[in-house]
Amino acid sequence: MSRFVYVIILCLPFILYFLWMVPFMERHELRYDEQDRYRFARRMISIMKHNGRIKTDAYGLENLPAEGGYIMYANHQGKYDALGIISVHDTPCTIMMDAKRSQMILANQFVTLLKGCRLDKSNMKMQLNGILHVITEVKAGRKYIIFPEGGYANNKNKVQDFLPGSFKCALKSKSPIVPVALIDSYKPFGVNSLKKVTTQVHFLEPIYYETYKDMTTQEISRMVRYRIMEAISTNTKQHVS
Repeated sequence: MSRFVYVIILCLPFILYFLWMVPFMERHELRYDEQDRYRFARRMISIMKHNGRIKTDAYGLENLPAEGGYIMYANHQGKYDALGIISVHDTPCTIMMDAKRSQMILANQFVTLLKGCRLDKSNMKMQLNGILHVITEVKAGRKYIIFPEGGYANNKNKVQDFLPGSFKCALKSKSPIVPVALIDSYKPFGVNSLKKVTTQVHFLEPIYYETYKDMTTQEISRMVRYRIMEAISTNTKQHVS
């Protein structure tokens, strides 16, 4: 947590500019396309990483589908997770996020800037509308990050159970599923230290619709979770050795 406070203090001038610039971009939407917004978001993340002494190594970038929309399903470890993925994912992507959590300062601006989806879990109708919105956007070619664990309290490198319902977005959009294994992503803002830290983002081989079209969301959930767990186990052992 000390790093989070340290980064906020050190980056305060940039954060204030960011907080001003996001609504400005919203008011002048025609002037700033998705590439512009994404480039600005990544620039802000880059500044935070530099000042926070955070490095993120990416693996499996060649696994990302070259065309069309897809959904990245990642394990959840902390506040840095989406930032880490976005920092190494060159083409514009966005995020589905719990509506309440998305109202936090900075998170709110990032979701707005990237035109993400705020999922209201307290209202079934709004939740369904959010899922349908993501399905429509992925069909149109957008790329989403979803954390099927829901929360991240004390997860660290342990993968919790996935919520099968989150895979309806992939099933209904018939889009590729890209499992994403995050390693040590909890350390930047979850460990009380200012030492240099390195996180890992592993983009695993995509799972195409033809592979999972006859499976239930529970079966898809178990398959994706297993692949992520296997990748974390393999790569943490290699790191130790």
